[in-house]
Amino acid sequence: MVTKDLLRRVIYDQRELMEGLGVDRQILKEQIAAPEILVISGVRRCGKSVLMQQIKAKREEQDYYLSFDDDRLLHFEVEDFQVLYDVFVEDFGMQHSFYLDEVQLIPGWERFVDRLYSHKNKVFVTGSNAFLLSKELGTLLTGRHLKQELWPMSFVEYLMLKDVVWEKKDLYTTEGRAKMLNLQDAYLNEGGFPQYLSTRNPRYLKELYNDIIYRDIVVRHKLPSDRQIREVAYYLASNYTHRFTYNSVAKATGIKSADTATDYIGYLEESYLVGVVTKYDYKVGEQMKSPKKVYFVDNGLVSQIGFNFSNNFGQKLENAVYVELRRREKEIFYFHDKGECDFVIREGKDIVAAYQVTVSLKDEKTRKREEDGLKAAMDAFGLREGYIITKDETEERKLSDGRVVHVVPFYRWIINA
Repeated sequence: MVTKDLLRRVIYDQRELMEGLGVDRQILKEQIAAPEILVISGVRRCGKSVLMQQIKAKREEQDYYLSFDDDRLLHFEVEDFQVLYDVFVEDFGMQHSFYLDEVQLIPGWERFVDRLYSHKNKVFVTGSNAFLLSKELGTLLTGRHLKQELWPMSFVEYLMLKDVVWEKKDLYTTEGRAKMLNLQDAYLNEGGFPQYLSTRNPRYLKELYNDIIYRDIVVRHKLPSDRQIREVAYYLASNYTHRFTYNSVAKATGIKSADTATDYIGYLEESYLVGVVTKYDYKVGEQMKSPKKVYFVDNGLVSQIGFNFSNNFGQKLENAVYVELRRREKEIFYFHDKGECDFVIREGKDIVAAYQVTVSLKDEKTRKREEDGLKAAMDAFGLREGYIITKDETEERKLSDGRVVHVVPFYRWIINA
């Protein structure tokens, strides 16, 4: 049980400590205006709280805000939500907009939010755990919420952070392309965590990683120690963009069973640290048995976790494409049959797009491998066009049957130019 006095201290302290609004994050205005509960989820420190502040700053009602990621609220229980409501009304008058940050830390939070929604209030919540949020949203809040996943900054947001003003013509001039290529390379190496981009302090990313492992996984899942989950994360970070099996992870890390490795990788997914991509197959059973591919939420972060003896620019490029596809809310698989295609996109029952990622096609063996893999996917799913995303090469190849392969630089693909 928490007291009104404690809640007031936390509320007013947090009002004093509110961060600057920074770069406007990309989110559909329709999501904000809709009457449903808006749930903003994503990896720790990717900017969810700042996004909530940006949303709040543009609304008439701004006072009913509380972040539950505060050590003084460790004993906050579901019954205390009514006490919080009373404090809000007593101090700020009656309002109908609520902003609840990291609310998943309070078991039973969805009951209070459901009550608010039932009384015609607009509610914004954030959370850093995909499983807990989806589990809770799938019970009481089915049909009453909209979900917005937030990722570290996109390349477009990165350009905004750098105060880069560009026009479409700049992508075709020698000077403009050189500038954009330098910015692209920096982004692919640094990633998009806002605070890290401000400080450039590698310790920040290491501390962030430690917070995710300890607070979002070890504590939440009551693991006896953090040793094995760290070994799994290290193994995956050293092999990201590559295929793996749960058995191979268990063997490499000394875990006794593949089931435990499966659980641990699931915990890493729940925290948004990694994403697992499945091979596409018309038979669900074959999908389940096939090797997976793993990607990380951010290039800057993964470089602090795994063993990487070279720059691995190709992996960084592929990883960034994966994150961008997730940002665009695509359902992603990889294709492997007569050739391999990095990403195929499913909408409903159909595969509607195919993407191959490589640094360059100048080497003929690389070109043949990448084109053959893409064309195999296009053949399998009847696609009339496919994409090869490169570092800085542009080309449009027409196949003999009229299909088209678009070769496009990452920076042009990501800004749709």
